[in-house]
Amino acid sequence: MDTPFPYSQYVTGKNFVGRKTDVTLLGNLLSQGEHVVMYEPPKTGKTSLVQQALLSMRMAGKPFTVGQFSALNIRTLEDFLLRMGSTVVRMVASTPAEYAAVARQYLSGTHFVFDPTAFADRDQVISAGWELDAEDVKAMLRFPFRLAKERGERLILIIDEFQCVQYQDNPDALLRPLDAAMRSAREAGEKQFSFILSGSAVNAMRSIFESSLLFHRQVERVRLSPVEESEMASHVIRGFLSGGKVLDANLMEGACRLFRGHLWYINHFSAICDSMTRGYIMEPVLVDALGALITIHEPRFTDMMGGLTTHQVNMLRATVDGVTRFSSAEVIRKYGLNSSANVKRVKDALMKKEILRFDEADNPVIIDPLFEYWVKKYFFEVKE
Repeated sequence: MDTPFPYSQYVTGKNFVGRKTDVTLLGNLLSQGEHVVMYEPPKTGKTSLVQQALLSMRMAGKPFTVGQFSALNIRTLEDFLLRMGSTVVRMVASTPAEYAAVARQYLSGTHFVFDPTAFADRDQVISAGWELDAEDVKAMLRFPFRLAKERGERLILIIDEFQCVQYQDNPDALLRPLDAAMRSAREAGEKQFSFILSGSAVNAMRSIFESSLLFHRQVERVRLSPVEESEMASHVIRGFLSGGKVLDANLMEGACRLFRGHLWYINHFSAICDSMTRGYIMEPVLVDALGALITIHEPRFTDMMGGLTTHQVNMLRATVDGVTRFSSAEVIRKYGLNSSANVKRVKDALMKKEILRFDEADNPVIIDPLFEYWVKKYFFEVKE
């Protein structure tokens, strides 16, 4: 069903709002064969940005082939390599005979094979014929580079939820060879293949691409630019007008401010408003729609708080109160944080749980804007 407020899938074209500079930047990087890393909170527009950039590249007449898979349900190095290999083969082949031919040509001498039985039973294009070793890992990570170079095609591989590689027993067994494969390709001037490594766990992705010594100068980070409140509000108002409904711009800008420009929340909120009225949308409708949106997400928020220790809850309360430096004696005493050493542990725990992130000035930011509103109003019962 066509809706002016899509929130259940990525958006492109007329539904893509703002971030024109981001689209241009991403398209230019991919056209130049650069590897891109993106890490932003869930549902903030990463996929929409990628798809809009690819659409713009196609419209500009730039030929390329895209493959995509998610690391969300992958917990072993072998499964990652098999998923990657199968995805890459499908980018250039479409029949079992072609799959087998690509595997023979580019993966001979490794333990990777095309197994007709595995393909028939599990739709698995690449299988492991034997226990994998370090040379197999190296060969698979070099595979898309060789394929793109020898076929003279531009290939782009998108890996979603890349931070989940950290759940493997030894993440470095993948990350170090991946870094080496990128470096080797760069030194050889191979620019036909690009990775887009996308993740929704901001702190986990930062630990891979910022805190470690890996991927230095091998990947370019593309950040999601904030969408102006007025631009997002205008887009929403146009959506209401298409259905013969009217909403005051100031009210919508206030809603955009509450959601800190989080487009998924804004679209979902607007869709709820749209379903609740047939004419002029008054402030009580927006209040009721916000209540409905909170009701949908409240079980998740309750579960998040239930998983926190008392010290973690106390630090979250300090954040809500506007505290930015947690190690002072006064703050430790007031919020029951025990000691400066404990502050460090609690801070790390809240980052690991992707509840807090810290900006360039080391100020705490609650990642989810609706959770921030809920925890302030309903959990801590802070009065405005």
